[in-house]
Amino acid sequence: MSDNRGKRAVFLDRDGTLNVERRYLCDPDKLQLFPDVVDSLTTLRDAGFLLFIVTNQSGIGRGYYTESDMHAVNERLKEILAPSGIQFEQIYFAPEHPDKESPGRKPSPQFLLDAARDHGVDLSASYMIGDKLSDIQCGWNAGVRRSILVQTGYGAEVAEKHPAEVAQAVIAENLSEATRLICSLAEG
Repeated sequence: MSDNRGKRAVFLDRDGTLNVERRYLCDPDKLQLFPDVVDSLTTLRDAGFLLFIVTNQSGIGRGYYTESDMHAVNERLKEILAPSGIQFEQIYFAPEHPDKESPGRKPSPQFLLDAARDHGVDLSASYMIGDKLSDIQCGWNAGVRRSILVQTGYGAEVAEKHPAEVAQAVIAENLSEATRLICSLAEG
């Protein structure tokens, strides 16, 4: 058990939230972070939030790329962020095809529950950020304080096509706006 019991965390989707959506990204050389990612993650870290990535990677289950390919992209992401001192406590991923049973595939809250158990995260003081309906549902299902839909990646399309489903979510233009919101809620 970690000594982080009761810590606040921000759970982040990867593709479309941290980096430009490149449908089934599997080449580390094609990883392109949004311009506000380093500053946003630095702000969240400095505010005392643990950082986690929670990502569905169905391209593995579909046979489009391998788990090694996905890890290579994640390693590139960590390399880009390392000079700023940004680290993720853990990167959770669900490699299964959407038609296959998967304990962790969002909207399942399993990975957030695992983080609560393994890293001492207080989910009721934590946040989920993503660009898909399954991301915000994952946060709700885990009991986070707020689920935030960013309008990067698929987010704007999701908000437009599913207004009733996202009505309970907080909608932010991008990660920077989501970060400002989280910090203001955390202070208040």
